[in-house]
Amino acid sequence: MNRASAAAIFSAVLMASCGRKPTAVDTKRDLEQRFQAMMSGVTLVGHSATPGQEGISGEERYVIDKVSKLAGDTWLLEARVQYGGHDFPVPVPVQIKWAGDTPVITLTDLTIPRLGTFTARVLLYRDQYAGTWSSKDRGGQLFGAIVRRH
Repeated sequence: MNRASAAAIFSAVLMASCGRKPTAVDTKRDLEQRFQAMMSGVTLVGHSATPGQEGISGEERYVIDKVSKLAGDTWLLEARVQYGGHDFPVPVPVQIKWAGDTPVITLTDLTIPRLGTFTARVLLYRDQYAGTWSSKDRGGQLFGAIVRRH
């Protein structure tokens, strides 16, 4: 592409963007209310992959009964762990960071009783999630759907 073509394309894009209506910027409160509604009464249904291992895991489920803001960027995920024939509540305090309008769950070296110590970054967008996690001797990527329980 020559300079004249590049300049013409740039000018067309610039003019088109100038004609767009400005979008309303969501307040942090709006974003937090949508996050709370999106993540209460849901199950994250998906899979994970571990570096160095071929393929992905079988289906994994993370049940979240309720999400509530504690203070600042700290939120409490009232989750349930269903593991080894047991089903028990696990309150998980996490930090929520925002990438624009997208919440990212962050936890660093958080000890979860009966389960271990974990670090994770999980991005939530519309009805999907994706992220990374690690523990003392394992880690990988996780991804899947956010499914509302009825």
